[in-house]
Amino acid sequence: MSIVELHRLTKRYGKRRGIEDLSFSIEEGEIFGFIGPNGAGKSTTIRLLLNLLQPTSGSATVFGKDIVRESRDIRRMTGYLPSEVQYYNDMKVADLLRYSAGFHS
Repeated sequence: MSIVELHRLTKRYGKRRGIEDLSFSIEEGEIFGFIGPNGAGKSTTIRLLLNLLQPTSGSATVFGKDIVRESRDIRRMTGYLPSEVQYYNDMKVADLLRYSAGFHS
């Protein structure tokens, strides 16, 4: 079963390209990572999958749910910790997760 499927997913920022015609799938049990230089579209892709950004074109599903129409369900089943978040220099990931979870109590 595919856990994540992208079909020609594209995100443009005006005339600038974020990602273009990205297609792949991740099967249940696979370990998958994004590797690439800054500006390659790694964060953009993740943000699209969580519907934190709207795709320009294409489609994708996570756990069989459409990333636009069923984004609330997807976000209930996933977590996202962006690399650029930094509250305090000595904060560990577990501390950050506990701190952030407090915002939704």
